[in-house]
Amino acid sequence: MVAGAQSDIALTRLQQTENHIVPKAPHRDVERLSIVHGPTTSPLWELTLSELLELQCLQHRDSECVVVPWTNTRWTYGQLQEESQKLSRGLIARGVQRGDRIGVMAGNCEQYASIFFAAAEVGAILVVINNTYTKAELLYALEHTACRLLFISPAIGRHSLEGTIDHVDSRDRHQVLPDLDVIIIRGQYKAFKTYDDVIRDGEAIPRKAVYRHANAINPYDVCNLQFTSGSTGNPKASMLTHHNLVNNSRFIGDRMDLTSSDILCCPPPLFHCFGLVLGLLACITHGAKIVYPSETFEPAAVLQAISRERCTAVHGVPTMFESILSLPRPKDFDCSRVRTGIIAGAPVPYTLMQRLVNELNMTEFTSSYGLTEASPTCFNAFTYDTIDRRLTTVGKVMPHASSKIIDPRTGRTLPVGERGELCMSGYQVHSGYWKNPQKTSDALLEDEQGQVWLRTGDEAVFSEDGYCTITGRFKDIIIRGGENIYPLEIEERLAAHPAISRAAVVGVPDQHYGEVVGAFLEIQDTPTRDALRAEQLRDWTRETLGRHKAPRYFFVCGSHDLLPTSLPQTGSGKIQKQVLRDLGWKLLQQDEAKVTLD
Repeated sequence: MVAGAQSDIALTRLQQTENHIVPKAPHRDVERLSIVHGPTTSPLWELTLSELLELQCLQHRDSECVVVPWTNTRWTYGQLQEESQKLSRGLIARGVQRGDRIGVMAGNCEQYASIFFAAAEVGAILVVINNTYTKAELLYALEHTACRLLFISPAIGRHSLEGTIDHVDSRDRHQVLPDLDVIIIRGQYKAFKTYDDVIRDGEAIPRKAVYRHANAINPYDVCNLQFTSGSTGNPKASMLTHHNLVNNSRFIGDRMDLTSSDILCCPPPLFHCFGLVLGLLACITHGAKIVYPSETFEPAAVLQAISRERCTAVHGVPTMFESILSLPRPKDFDCSRVRTGIIAGAPVPYTLMQRLVNELNMTEFTSSYGLTEASPTCFNAFTYDTIDRRLTTVGKVMPHASSKIIDPRTGRTLPVGERGELCMSGYQVHSGYWKNPQKTSDALLEDEQGQVWLRTGDEAVFSEDGYCTITGRFKDIIIRGGENIYPLEIEERLAAHPAISRAAVVGVPDQHYGEVVGAFLEIQDTPTRDALRAEQLRDWTRETLGRHKAPRYFFVCGSHDLLPTSLPQTGSGKIQKQVLRDLGWKLLQQDEAKVTLD
């Protein structure tokens, strides 16, 4: 079978989808109950990832697709497909079969994209591994998923992984993972096989072998395992299908009004849904171009990429944007073409939103909410929503998705306007956790009508017109003397103080109340820094919030040997609340006057 035949198959499958899936009539919400349904007028695509890339090559083959300034790479859609197919042949030559797991641990680079599509084309499951994993965490991920291959870089940014590679290749590891082969993505390390070696291995494999593998794949096959960033216990591996990723990325691009003329600057990592789905795949589903400015996040590289590549969109978490805006602009900096982007992963201070509009021209930025288990995006704002809407909500539910808010104790759907646990249902819900039926059962609930709902663990509230506001994580709620306190509103108030750049609020032990509010702060280098006092900050909090919500303790980052210089966060930019809770308890065992702001 030739490439043209594969194109015909992909086109036929898409045409069948458009012709035979009849959009369901919109659901009617139960009056005043917190249930919302996304539009279904545009049918879901029944495509695998390789079919998606083939279809986009029919129209955009010579258009740039993946640009990586730090490696001087500029791949067109056709070049990405060609590179992926060469690597697919190499995987076949190494005996990779449908359903086998392939791990990847690397920074943002062009090879990451080709590995992703090559694995999908042969029916393998790509296990994306967090760059910040320790040796023990990496070994757990490899053993839990029984990876056949591990693509890994000897270094990611300034962080060497040579010791990690040696550890993975040790004699003890071979007893647990006898079939694992380590492949070096970029450059060379010792006698390990390289990415280029795998491509050379595939030169003897005919192209038709790739097409045979690709045509045997179903859109509902699992193609990706993403580890959740749990705060306790081992991380769980969420199983995502071609169908999950193709459609979620397509709808994300739609909400951003992406077209083939758009250029997205994407600093978030490819090991996370933000960089992979909201970034790479959202661009590919719309024929757009993506720019990965650096191997790991470097704010100066982001500014250069925005200007030199004439980007129209920028993705990031709030901490990334704060770092970007803290730098002086490069000579001849130009962000005049920027209009949109997604900011997600943490609450966004109003002052930061103002700066994004005023200094980066992101007038059409969109807020977003999602989680790995939902592929990931559940809610996203529209580019035409008011700035206040985009600041205070995460928008409306995505197409072909349903959402409701329940009482977490009873499962009862709550009236509109009441806070409760957010649940999701629809095509984008994952297939469960890899080899963890108990956790899968705990998270996926079936209602009386047989509809499956994903419990997110997030607290939220719906407005009358269907906009969603995330009010916190249930596990983060502070219970002070039997009264629930929500950290998010306190964090937002503290972050609005001119001397505070970031705040994270957690519960710390108290003999009388059980828990009280503790706030960890990053202080800006301003003239008022040294004059900052705890009671001033409590008064600042009480101006808009109840007295009981004013923090009892303030811990300033870098002010004590036990306090880090910045708030600890995961590789994807989320603040590690469990680390702060443990640290708060540990700090209060010390002399309180020495560890807290007076």
